[in-house]
Amino acid sequence: MTPAALPRSSTTRLALVRHGETDWNRQRRIQGATDIPLNDAGRAQALDAASGLDDIAWSGIYASTLSRAAETAEIIASELDLPEPVQVAALAERSYGVLEGLDHGGRAAVEAQAAVVDGLEPRAAVIDRARAALVEIAAAHPGGDVIVVTHGGVIHALMLDLSGWTLPTPEYVIGNGSVHDVIADGAELTLVWPDAVTSTAG
Repeated sequence: MTPAALPRSSTTRLALVRHGETDWNRQRRIQGATDIPLNDAGRAQALDAASGLDDIAWSGIYASTLSRAAETAEIIASELDLPEPVQVAALAERSYGVLEGLDHGGRAAVEAQAAVVDGLEPRAAVIDRARAALVEIAAAHPGGDVIVVTHGGVIHALMLDLSGWTLPTPEYVIGNGSVHDVIADGAELTLVWPDAVTSTAG
């Protein structure tokens, strides 16, 4: 089932866009709440994302308060002649605490020695705040189509939650500039997936 196949009079399409690349993305370092700006490749990815979203009239655009997402949203808004993006703190990336700045090998070493990672935001908390933000955004645009620029960790957490912890599969990559659709109907959010659609209420 695609967004177009759903009754659009009462539902809102939320196009979740992952921000463009940063230098830390390229170096495979964990960013979390650390505010790392886009690099030139990331700005080009934002332009590419905009070109893939130019087929409909969007109702609005929202973004995380972190600069890599905010600038991505600004580029997309400019390309699509949309108003200035609305920044929403609840869309910010998961905080990784002492893991931020480490590469994935460094993260694995810390996690192997610590039962609790200092400053790591629980995934459940990310899901709760991201869900609430999406429901609120959708309520402001009933029946519309909205772009939401956020982060890989947030999109990953939402995909897990909305699929009953079956997606994304281990080999799946949430790439910089990628787009994932969620349909909002009241408090119910439905993940639109190429081969399957799953939903949960709340």
